[in-house]
Amino acid sequence: MTEQNLEKATFAGGCFWCMVKPFDTLPGIIQVVSGYTGGTTENPTYEEVCSGKTGHAEAVQITFDQAIFPYDKLVDVYFQQTDPTDKEGQFVDRGSSYRPAIFYHTEKQREIAEDHKAKLQASGRFKKPIVTEIVPAETFYPAESYHQNFYKKDQAHYEGYRKASLRDEFIKNHWKE
Repeated sequence: MTEQNLEKATFAGGCFWCMVKPFDTLPGIIQVVSGYTGGTTENPTYEEVCSGKTGHAEAVQITFDQAIFPYDKLVDVYFQQTDPTDKEGQFVDRGSSYRPAIFYHTEKQREIAEDHKAKLQASGRFKKPIVTEIVPAETFYPAESYHQNFYKKDQAHYEGYRKASLRDEFIKNHWKE
């Protein structure tokens, strides 16, 4: 791994607790941070973001070695963790702070994300349109420490929440292979 191969990827896909583990366990992933992006308030708190008044989305920012796990594969993983047809939230989490979005850091990332979105739409996998936003990355604010790596800190709570959210059922029904 060299510094020149390191990049950042930022994805919003509902509750950030559920977005960490699918990326954290992949080869070439250096770090996955839960946080907030895409809004107007500086240094927002969890409570402020949940109020829907800051404009932020719960998101994960991933530092990865693109030589080991390229961005296009990260986008594949991202889409397979979300309902890309629901712009009002994800699963049981409703509101703009839970919207699906890809925040691109480079023009190449934008092109890759747009290409994957178009291919997913053309695939017919979903009956409704793919509405995941693809927008420029903005300031990313790490969430409070108790939100970081929650799936490791409180495994029982994480597993219970994930099951109750119906995320895994959706993934199984739409990504069988």
